[in-house]
Amino acid sequence: MIDLRSDTVTRPDDAMRAAARDAEVGDDVYGEDPTVNELEARVADVLGTEDALLIPSGTMGNQVAVRTHTDRGEEAILERESHVYKWELGGVAQHSGVQARPVDGDERGVVTPEQVRDAYVAADGHRAGTGLLALENTHNSKGGTAIAPERIDAAAAAARERGVPVHLDGARLFNAAAALEVPAERFTREVDSVMVCLSKGLGAPVGSVLAGSEAFVERAHRVRKLMGGGMRQAGILAAPGLLALDNRDRLAEDHERARRLAAGLDDIKGVEAPEPETNIVVAGTDQPADDVVAACEGEGVGCVAFGEHRVRFCTHWDVDDEDIDRALEGIERAIA
Repeated sequence: MIDLRSDTVTRPDDAMRAAARDAEVGDDVYGEDPTVNELEARVADVLGTEDALLIPSGTMGNQVAVRTHTDRGEEAILERESHVYKWELGGVAQHSGVQARPVDGDERGVVTPEQVRDAYVAADGHRAGTGLLALENTHNSKGGTAIAPERIDAAAAAARERGVPVHLDGARLFNAAAALEVPAERFTREVDSVMVCLSKGLGAPVGSVLAGSEAFVERAHRVRKLMGGGMRQAGILAAPGLLALDNRDRLAEDHERARRLAAGLDDIKGVEAPEPETNIVVAGTDQPADDVVAACEGEGVGCVAFGEHRVRFCTHWDVDDEDIDRALEGIERAIA
């Protein structure tokens, strides 16, 4: 199977497995795991923030951020197709008691300053008011679009003019940085918190990091504990994460393979595949997406339905050039 369903299927290499085995550990709930502490300090440095906190998953990272920033009953401005709104089981309501106020970003998932201003609700005797703006980069549902930092800045500035904090879901932020050739810290300049994943294209088996000011991370530490994310000897997770940080430069290889894959798909009759910006290819299909996915699986290629006539393919570090060639051959047979 050439598994292109998601970059979440990546497996840790031998070096990561050895690092996990040999990691120096301590009780992280007490702040005594030296490997976790090293990872958090390195991520904070890479992102240009004061502090950072290891979280088991990206979803938990987003939910911890929402709970940390908001009071119950407040509204959160969310892009309608964003992960935190669409794919996290209504967590903003379940965990934080927050009302979602979705806005429609453009075709790339960009939220404009005008939309932020229009969606903002002032607190008064009848309304709890707006408590958070959440943005996403890259934007998963829009096909891994890499949103320029200036667009993040503009939306964030509109929120902060009104005293509203801003969280950035950067599960694939390092993909955006690689695609736009901009340091990761440039994307975080105007936001109050950011979450990045160490798994996916970076290859760690588990782990995300939530970053922000020292005061924010101190509050988030308590919320992480509340949500069951307080871990003990978590250095065995942090050690592969440290190696994952060194894999940021190789994300450009995934992007190039995604472009090759899209070009090959676009040559197949009945398939339309625009050039991707990062490692996610979303192809339109004449045939129903579920039928295409089943046929591709029969040919040894994993992919997922992304709508009635849209199929998603993701490149990652377990996929090489030969795999792309073989996948295209299998997909062409499946479509036929």
